[in-house]
Amino acid sequence: MTIIETRSAAIDSRRWPAVARVPSGPVAAASAALVDRLLRRAAARLPIRLVYPDKTVIGAADPTLPTLVIHDPDALARRIGRYGLIGFGESYMAGEWSSQDLTGVLTVLAESVADLVPRWMQWFRPLALAAKPRARDNSRERARRNIAEHYDLSNELFAEFLDETMTYSSALFTQLPASWPNLAAAQRRKIDRLLDMAGVQRGTRVLEIGTGWGELCIRAAARGAHVRSVTLSVEQQLLARQRVAAAGLSHLVEIDLCDYRDAARDNDPYDSVVSVEMIEAVGYRSWPRYFAALEQLVRPGGRVAIQAITMPHHRMLATRNTHTWIQKYIFPGGLLPSTQAIVGITERRTGLRTIAATSLRPHYAETLRLWRERFVARWDALAHLGFDDVFGRMWELYLAYSEAGFRSGYLDVYQWTFAREVLR
Repeated sequence: MTIIETRSAAIDSRRWPAVARVPSGPVAAASAALVDRLLRRAAARLPIRLVYPDKTVIGAADPTLPTLVIHDPDALARRIGRYGLIGFGESYMAGEWSSQDLTGVLTVLAESVADLVPRWMQWFRPLALAAKPRARDNSRERARRNIAEHYDLSNELFAEFLDETMTYSSALFTQLPASWPNLAAAQRRKIDRLLDMAGVQRGTRVLEIGTGWGELCIRAAARGAHVRSVTLSVEQQLLARQRVAAAGLSHLVEIDLCDYRDAARDNDPYDSVVSVEMIEAVGYRSWPRYFAALEQLVRPGGRVAIQAITMPHHRMLATRNTHTWIQKYIFPGGLLPSTQAIVGITERRTGLRTIAATSLRPHYAETLRLWRERFVARWDALAHLGFDDVFGRMWELYLAYSEAGFRSGYLDVYQWTFAREVLR
């Protein structure tokens, strides 16, 4: 039995009521007619093609350009008309449209999102967006449930498309484009760079917020550091502990089920605090509390190193009170910060001061491409774990959507280092 063959969350057949039901009624029909006109109008102006069931082609003449094949035009238009981009994603999950170049289609749309809707209609945008559910505010119990919805799906699921390090964040390659055999080394290179930025060496007392499946713990302990890692995922804690034990490093690593807000111990701060792509799950109302916790958890003069996915500030402001497809189906309760938000909060509300911030944007696009290709290639194995076709399309869309975000520049990712000011 391998380390991956461990207890997993029970997998039930997924049912998605919003996907099963196409909006009906006269209002849905009227909005669908408008959406269909807008889709055709957009395709006529963008480097993209729409192909309808009757073989009608709208858009670019070049057949090599990204092509969206519409299998059920009325259902697609009704979903978009009623639910906006959530409906667009649900339509893909329902099999009502497809593409041989899914990332290409989504990259074109991401690059042109501001121009897809006529200016006069953009005044109505706030009315069309779904409001953020009240229950998604990140109390400790809600944060635990939100993490479980994604990370406790199944360790076996993630093992099918991640590399041997089981690292679920952007890698750092030496050359782009990248290939699958280079991914594990690129993940270790990313981790090592972050540990270097945090000043981790023999004897360093390290706190990691967000364990993942334990690779950062292993790399830090291999340097001789003493590591405490906290997570809200039962499944990740289980496998991470097993991986640390297999590496012979359990005497240097402690992995606890613990909220970051409760990670302090006896007013004894750490030399270094590291957190990889965890701030995205905090929720924007809790960002000040998150950075205040980082400040309190590291000693004066110590280092904090985070890896954070960001979005443009104006888009963050526009979406912070809305509900998106990603929040509904992939990462409930989360929101990507902007670089302006991170700088503003740390400068105004904490004693954390930026030392360096380095973008890994093209590296994340490549990381996601490798994951997506692996996920699609391994789908038969994933299906045996109990995940249905709707789930498969949902995750393929999620990975392609994320890749498109980084390729278009809509998303970015930074390794960010802070030092806690020394009190005088």
